[in-house]
This record gives sequence, structure tokens and C-alpha cells, in this order.
Amino acid sequence: MGNPLFGPAGNSDSFYAGGLKHTYQAPAWLASMGLGAYEYQAGNGLTAGEATLRRIGEEAKKYNIAMSLHTPYFISLSGTNPEIRAKSIHYILQSLRAAEFLGADIIVIHTGSAAKISRGEALALARDTLEKTVEAAGDTRIKLGLETMGKVNQLGTLDEVLDLCKISPCFVPVVDFGHLNARGAGGQFPDADSYARVFDTIADRLGEDIAINLHCHFSKIEYTQAGERRHLTLSDEVYGPDFLPLAETIVRYDLSPRIICESDGTMAEDALAMQEIYRSLLR
Repeated sequence: MGNPLFGPAGNSDSFYAGGLKHTYQAPAWLASMGLGAYEYQAGNGLTAGEATLRRIGEEAKKYNIAMSLHTPYFISLSGTNPEIRAKSIHYILQSLRAAEFLGADIIVIHTGSAAKISRGEALALARDTLEKTVEAAGDTRIKLGLETMGKVNQLGTLDEVLDLCKISPCFVPVVDFGHLNARGAGGQFPDADSYARVFDTIADRLGEDIAINLHCHFSKIEYTQAGERRHLTLSDEVYGPDFLPLAETIVRYDLSPRIICESDGTMAEDALAMQEIYRSLLR
């Protein structure tokens, strides 16, 4: 039977409302809820020192919380300025080092913009940046996850991400179902079959093992014709996508994804709700 793991991206509002202050307290808090994963957020830059990161990693190991790390948002794989792309490689290497301290097995990287150049040019630049990143990183046990993105003018369709992942076995896709739904102006995942097609495509292009153990992001996201506008909570009834058909796909295919919830302020609670939806299908 599959063994999906659920957890939040960062700390819920209730984490702080309950009197907790430090991320090293998060693993025990999540374990008490029955969750099994946590994505450390470094989107605004890595500010924590080695000692802090190691302490978080030790707590995660103690409470059996699978760790990942989201790299800084200002990484630009497809930037036209070579200096910016060189700095991006530096930030990825810095993130890999932080992930080692955390005991994380994957870092999540935004794939870049295609706003002012063609998608072909953006892909070529991103490919060049990633090839240099692999060369600079050397042998690493940590996977470099390339995320599907939510805005139409960003690189990050499923096809683009899978194309870039073929550069090296170091790279794996990180599928953000909310992003894919938003960049398609909604309606991308009306049923279990539509979710299943994502896993089938990944299995066909990169192998079954990567599809079975996919690292995912999930949240409901408000969108416009330009794509993603803002993250919502699981209780939203206007925008999608719906989690239940994804849970049905996980059960039907016997999958073991790690699903990181990026809801607005209720990440842990919504991760738990998704876990309960999944488990209810097993009964």
C-alpha cells in the first residue's frame, strides 16, 4: 500500500497563536497532529545559521518528519543577465548546504520567467543554468526539485519542467497542482482521471519511481487570465482545485507522494484535512 506523507509549507498561524515561536518546535507540533512532512521556507532568503538549521533537522529526525526546503524566490534560472544567473547558482548551492543541515532530501526551485523573451529562449537559458548548477554541486544525495509554476508568463508548465529534469538524474519535478490549475484558468482537475494523467505523463517521461514518490504542493489558488493571484484555504468553494479526486488517484494508483500544503495561514490544518480525506478512502 502507498504511504503518502502530508505536511505544511512553513508554520501555520495557529503555531504562533499557541505560543510557539521557533521552527525547531515545529516537528514535535506536527507529530502531535499526526503529520509526517515539513517544508522549510527560505523564499525570502536563507537567514538562519548552521546551528539553527541543524537543531531543526535533529528535531525532525527525532519525530520522523520528512524535510524539504524551498529555495529563495529571487533565483532566476532564465535571467538574461549572466550575473543574475551566476548568483542564482550560488543561492542553489547555499540551499543544498542548508538542506544538508536540515536533513532534507529535496530542495524546491522556481523555474524562471518567460515574460520578456520567448519560451524557447527562456528554456535554453534555464537549461544552461541548471547544467552549470549540476557541475558546481558535484555529487549530492539531495534532489533538486523543479516546480511547476502558476503564472502564464513563467516557465513551469508540466512539459517544461519534465524537459528540464532530463538534464540530470539530480533533477525531479515538483508538481504544484494549484499552480497548474491557476495557469490554466481553472478546470484543469475536474476528476481523478485528470490528476492521473499528470502521474502517467511523469512515469512515461522520467520513470515510474519518480511518479510514485512525487513531491507535490497543493492549495486552492485564486487566479486571473494571467494565472495565479493568491493562495487560499482548503475551505474556499470558488476556486480549485478539489483535493478529493487527487486522493482517489493516490489510492487507485497506490502512490506514495509527499504533499506539502501551501494554504494561506492554515497549512498544517489543511494538510491534516487532506490526510483525513485520503485515509477515509482506505476504510
